[in-house]
Amino acid sequence: MTEHDVLTRIQDLVDQEHRLREQTTNGQLDPQTERQRLAEIEVLLDQAWDLLRQRRARLDSGEPAEAAQSNPAAQVEGYLQ
Repeated sequence: MTEHDVLTRIQDLVDQEHRLREQTTNGQLDPQTERQRLAEIEVLLDQAWDLLRQRRARLDSGEPAEAAQSNPAAQVEGYLQ
């Protein structure tokens, strides 16, 4: 997966998030379903951003970016801010 692929994935997830919010505002989606789906998207976004940071850190240290791998949701969600 290239950096472009990761950035495209992030944009797709952000677009999904916006569509969900719009559907809820228009009454097409109930708030509970929206919260559930948004929580799922948030985890996927966190994983994608983590992968992008890993790739960039590897490049900065002279390592191949392709060696970066997506971390499990439990690990990414456990990071301290």
